[in-house]
Amino acid sequence: MDMQDDQAEQQTPTLMSPPRSKTPPTITGKRQHSDRNASRSLRSGSEPVNATALNKALQQVEDTSRPRSITPNGSPSRKRQKVQAGAGGGSDRFIPNRSGQDLHASYNLLHEDGSPATPSKSHKKVHSSELNFQRRDANRTYSSLLRSEMFDSEVPQAVPQSQEGPGSRSKTPPSNGSILSGPNLTPSTPHKNLFSYGANPTQSLTPRSTSRSERGPNVNARSEIYSLSPVKHSSQTMLLSPRKTPRAVSKVPYKVLDAPELQDDFYLNLVDWGPNDILAVGLLDSVYLWSRETGIVKQLCKLDNDPITSVSWIQRGSHLAIGTSKGLLYIYDTVAERKLRMMAGHSARISSLAWNAHVLSTGSRDRSILHRDVRTPSPYFRKLTGHKQEVCGLKWNGETQQLASGGNDNKIFVWDRMEERWQYRWGEQEGGHKAAVKAIAWSPHQRGLLASGGGTADRCIKFWDTLSEDQATSSNGLPTNLLPNQSDSALDHSRTPLSDTEQSNPHLIRSHDTGSQVCNLLFSTTTSEIVSTHGYSQHAINIWKYPSMQQVVSLTGHTYRVLYLSMSPDGSTIVTGAGDETLRFWDVFSKREKSGRGGIVGEWGVIR
Repeated sequence: MDMQDDQAEQQTPTLMSPPRSKTPPTITGKRQHSDRNASRSLRSGSEPVNATALNKALQQVEDTSRPRSITPNGSPSRKRQKVQAGAGGGSDRFIPNRSGQDLHASYNLLHEDGSPATPSKSHKKVHSSELNFQRRDANRTYSSLLRSEMFDSEVPQAVPQSQEGPGSRSKTPPSNGSILSGPNLTPSTPHKNLFSYGANPTQSLTPRSTSRSERGPNVNARSEIYSLSPVKHSSQTMLLSPRKTPRAVSKVPYKVLDAPELQDDFYLNLVDWGPNDILAVGLLDSVYLWSRETGIVKQLCKLDNDPITSVSWIQRGSHLAIGTSKGLLYIYDTVAERKLRMMAGHSARISSLAWNAHVLSTGSRDRSILHRDVRTPSPYFRKLTGHKQEVCGLKWNGETQQLASGGNDNKIFVWDRMEERWQYRWGEQEGGHKAAVKAIAWSPHQRGLLASGGGTADRCIKFWDTLSEDQATSSNGLPTNLLPNQSDSALDHSRTPLSDTEQSNPHLIRSHDTGSQVCNLLFSTTTSEIVSTHGYSQHAINIWKYPSMQQVVSLTGHTYRVLYLSMSPDGSTIVTGAGDETLRFWDVFSKREKSGRGGIVGEWGVIR
């Protein structure tokens, strides 16, 4: 019997262990009962072993053990070994690999400017709509809710090392300072990060009564321990609070008028809406008037062989100033429909006009500005020189008695009253624009606030403080910014972070890049908003909130540069004109509400 067993052992081949993968070892000892019985029969040696059956048994063991292999979760930073192909072919297991992911970018998605609700920046287009407003509002709500749920609206701060007990492990990363320097605070986590080291919360999760002696139950229905929602009560209150809806602005003009021969010239000013609710438009060599009340269009005048280059209504009254290509100025009475005066003085076309009561200022291509008193017979009484090229932007501020002028030389001048010497001059070296400045507007809400827009090479809207008194005064009484070789050390750099060139000018409040040529600017008289029209290459009308410069809406429809802009007397409607020979009327602002409307005050006017 022993001899037969020895012969059987000699005939039985040595069993080879199934090839193992180089991945972490599989869990053995959990095979099925059939596998165990098969292995016992092989070990007993009671029957002769067939080579074909043995290969099938090995293949079955390998197939049954492979899908049941469990790979423990390791650290993402650990380098995983490459999976080798088994005896039965290539492995079908998927091992995740994070080497191709930008974990830092994914982590920063929790910032206020980005969240899972925000698409990738590379696919985001710069346009304003209700969808974008709702998306930004959803991102802010998501960020606030996440911070409230995790930190109770307080980002945990680092604790000093002196508060840690002896033998306790440090809860903050080691600082770079010396140990001998004493206990110090570890720098706190930046605002955009969500996690930081801090002390364990000490408050108990079990609600207790106000007094330790009273052990009565807490019956507060708002207690989080009784809540059926995983969201805190404070977060629920925030989510259920009413949201401020965006102001509804119609993106379709309510009226479109044909304006044949409306010039596509950046430097001209051919549209103006007067205080008498009549719109004046210069078309080639004629001036037309459109009344909003009656809707009637009539021709005011026609100048032979002298194209119209600018029109402007007097601030109060029915007089209209008309500038021509030959440098002549005409004053018309629109009620009587007759010419009152013709005034000379410029040697080139008059591209800009600005009224200040009875004083009319004209800017020309001959680089000069003339002050004219329309009550006197003289053609002008003051001549201002400073621009090196055409003066295409001109606006008076009746409150501060300041005149702002912009030119094709990329400079802005501010003139005080009727002085021949300019008060401020801002070019590219002073943080100004890099292209022609036609768009100029004074704020009706903030005293001395001036807005200016640059051309194609600049595309920026800049805001200036023209009443800043932080300038030192020299011995001759002039501010130091008017003197040559001004030292930067005497300037104030405590304003909004700007570039080095812009920081050298303390009058510059803010600069905003619009991405397109700025043709016109206009402050709303009813809201804290500003309107800008653009040329290359958006051809849009944008409305911005001031001072945040968040875009409220972008109006499109013109197929050419939107070169002309004016506002109705009540401040509710704007009209735009372009080289596509159309005038479009947009209802964008609400009318100014009358005080004391409704009730007894609205009926009687006074409280009796």
